[in-house]
Amino acid sequence: MKRTKPRFSPAFTLESSSAAFALLCVGLLWSAAAVAQDYEPPRTQSGKPDLQGYWTNASLTQLQRSSDYDRLVIPASEIEDFTRNHHQNVRQATDDGLVQGELLDGSDLGKGRGYNAFWVDPGTRFGIVKGEARTSWIVEPADGRIPFSDAGNDIRGANRAKFSGNDGPEGRALGERCIIGFGSTGGPPMNNVLYNNMYQIVQTDDYVMILVEMVNDARIIPLSDTHRPAEHQRWLGDSIGHWEGDTLVVETVNLHPQQAPRNAAPLSAEGKIIERFSRYSDDQILYTFEVSDPIYYTQDWRGEMSLNASENKLYEYACHEGNYGLPGILAGARRAEADAAAED
Repeated sequence: MKRTKPRFSPAFTLESSSAAFALLCVGLLWSAAAVAQDYEPPRTQSGKPDLQGYWTNASLTQLQRSSDYDRLVIPASEIEDFTRNHHQNVRQATDDGLVQGELLDGSDLGKGRGYNAFWVDPGTRFGIVKGEARTSWIVEPADGRIPFSDAGNDIRGANRAKFSGNDGPEGRALGERCIIGFGSTGGPPMNNVLYNNMYQIVQTDDYVMILVEMVNDARIIPLSDTHRPAEHQRWLGDSIGHWEGDTLVVETVNLHPQQAPRNAAPLSAEGKIIERFSRYSDDQILYTFEVSDPIYYTQDWRGEMSLNASENKLYEYACHEGNYGLPGILAGARRAEADAAAED
């Protein structure tokens, strides 16, 4: 499957200056908190906050909190150690042990890596949200984990059993089939993954469009109070938006049936996701989301994320050009079946 080569900032190394890095992190925390107190956002001709531009949510912070962390907020005094020791930064610094001029021996594949660190671009710092370094985007429940119900887990398990085989292309993941992005990058909620974490926002008085770098998903959100009929099954769901003061509020229902159980936030026909976009500073949009569904979850849950301004533009994600991965997977399965039959 063809993936775009990541854009690189100066390399992170384990030998980075500790003092300089600590000062950078503290400065980012202080400036973010100070700017937001009386920030006045840029506005469109019609007076709405201008969300347009290029943004990224690349970060070491993930949707759910890892068992490595026991708190939401990382104290400024500990950011340096947390960042230096994070497995992604260790991986980037060592490049999976790749030695120049030598080929990998395949041991990285057992770790779930189809390619080495050169091809990934997850970010090198934890996310700064409202002036705080965060270990997860989820802020409620307090443990930073999705509160799946038993029924929700059963639905997800049944879906994995049905759509995890090699009988045909429909059994593979939607991202492998180049239908929508990997890992819920298009949302909702819009989640960060290993690479291609860029977004472009374009807005008019009647619509907001969010172009997603991963697989080039496009969310076209009408500023309307009426959802489409449920029969209109749409990838990324049926989203409508409205302004509450200076905050864009987006409500999404009716995720496509093939997407709903696999989404970062699975959703039944009874569920909805509310997202809010607010300009927090010249360099950040505060992006929050709340997920409600009586089938999948034991309680409503919510998260906070920062979308950070970028001077980069989106790469074209030419997913199907030279995409030999999917036919290769299926051909390999047919060969394995033939070999097994020949041994009987």
